[in-house]
Amino acid sequence: MIKRLLGCVREYKKDSILAPIFVTMEVLLEVLIPFLMAKMVDFGINGNNGAGDFPYIVKMGVILIVLCALSLWFGVLAGKSAAIASAGFAKNLRKDMFHNVQNFSFSNIDKFSTSSIVTRLTTDVTHLQNAYQMIIRIAVRSPMMLIFSLIMAFTVKADLALVFLAAVPILAVGLYLIMTHAHPIFERVFKTYDKLNNVVQENLHGIRVVKAFVKEDHEIEKFGAVSHTIYSDFSKAEKLLAWNAPLMQFCMYGCMLFISWVGANLIVSGSMTTGDLMGIMTYIMQILSSLMMLSMIFVMITISKASAQRTVEILEETSDIVNQKNPVLEVKNGEIIFRDVNFSYAGEGGKLCLTDIDLHIKSGETIGILGGTGSSKTTLVQLIPRLYDVTSGEVLVGGVNVKDYDLDTLRNEVAMVLQKNVLFSGTIKENLRWGNENATDEELKHACKLAQADGFIMQFPDQYDTYIEQGGTNVSGGQKQRLCIARALLKKPKILILDDSTSAVDTHTDALIRKAFLEEIPNTTKLIIAQRVSSIMEADQIIVLDDGNIAGIGTHDELLRSNEIYREVYESQTKGGMADVAK
Repeated sequence: MIKRLLGCVREYKKDSILAPIFVTMEVLLEVLIPFLMAKMVDFGINGNNGAGDFPYIVKMGVILIVLCALSLWFGVLAGKSAAIASAGFAKNLRKDMFHNVQNFSFSNIDKFSTSSIVTRLTTDVTHLQNAYQMIIRIAVRSPMMLIFSLIMAFTVKADLALVFLAAVPILAVGLYLIMTHAHPIFERVFKTYDKLNNVVQENLHGIRVVKAFVKEDHEIEKFGAVSHTIYSDFSKAEKLLAWNAPLMQFCMYGCMLFISWVGANLIVSGSMTTGDLMGIMTYIMQILSSLMMLSMIFVMITISKASAQRTVEILEETSDIVNQKNPVLEVKNGEIIFRDVNFSYAGEGGKLCLTDIDLHIKSGETIGILGGTGSSKTTLVQLIPRLYDVTSGEVLVGGVNVKDYDLDTLRNEVAMVLQKNVLFSGTIKENLRWGNENATDEELKHACKLAQADGFIMQFPDQYDTYIEQGGTNVSGGQKQRLCIARALLKKPKILILDDSTSAVDTHTDALIRKAFLEEIPNTTKLIIAQRVSSIMEADQIIVLDDGNIAGIGTHDELLRSNEIYREVYESQTKGGMADVAK
């Protein structure tokens, strides 16, 4: 895990190395200063039988000022290098995580959930950034200060310095108990953070529904429950970590009291000088501060350990949909074949969503797909661009198994207008050019005319430069659908999939879109998932799905004669069937 995280340091290795070097120089100077001050007291102030040595005091004073200035300068350089290194580490870590997420298949994303991925990219990375900065600076400074101060304390008075060694086992056992009990709580807290982000995400995404049903109080209560859980867990963890400070203070102040009492007796008996006691007391404070900083590091490491595990999970997750060796780089045509296809979202042994699917769709055909809610219509078409892999059987496009294609090649030739249309913040032109980044303004306009979008676009004051808000909230559902269809057409694909993507447009506009498809892209294979029979009745073939099985295939007339499901849907939509449904 540590090796994988350190791989994100990369170009910031120089700053990561310089920071500990500068810290070491800072500590050496800080430890040397009390030693020289003790000499100044003993030989400068108390020298010459108590008369003092003013030239010696001036000389030592100048030296101390220079050492303090150098120590300050090295401290500034250490802080700057540590800040650059930690910020760069976090930047690379987020970049690597996001890059890997882009390669995830739908099943990988389902495994983690969107809210969990967001938490790991934000909160967890911030914890690791803070921990990394402390490790390359404070985690170097504290042990160095502890070691050098102990060395100097032993140099001044070895028998007095031995008292520090008695405190080490007490501190070690205490810190171990605190860390082992606090870490599981922090692991639980970060999982609860995922739930909190999910609640916020759902609320903001569905804010119109919340207000329409006057469910603000319900959402506040739901948010408060998750937030209270985080509060309770954090409080419990902080109560454990709070024992850290009194444990440190008990040990260190106990040492200070003992040394003060023994040191005073030694000065009275003439076995120790005032400067030596002052130096020992200064080293006590340095050791105390270093131990307190070490305790802070233990706390940060305890918190960041859970974050490290969660981020590495994202970094090491491999997509279950990858290119084969020597993949096929050309899709010859839009022919689609399903051979004995079974599919389960849970993989082998899971409940099948599609069962024994056998289809042969010729290139250039228009295929209608009809079925009730949960009949796996969307699941069927998602197997074509390999958004999911079949559990068994095979799907062929252009005579080649989709697993043998280069993923980019395959998906560039299969354009999908999803059931949930997504537009990104930016102008209409920028959204359309997702289909073809090099498309000219004329090509954009032509695609929008085919999708019956040009009319309403030209009514906007800024026309094609109209800014689309996040999620396309400033355009209607039907306008959003038509923009997404135009975006798909700009890819000039060999296969076009419309997943119930004209449900928000009127029947006249729907008919115009289908007419444009027939005239403008006759060689493109078109799969149209629809709830309205009128949207697919002119298709070359209509596939009727029922609970993941093919219940019928044929033309509109053939299915009216032979398929009860299709006939019931048709009659309910054209012959007052809603009254029958009501009965």
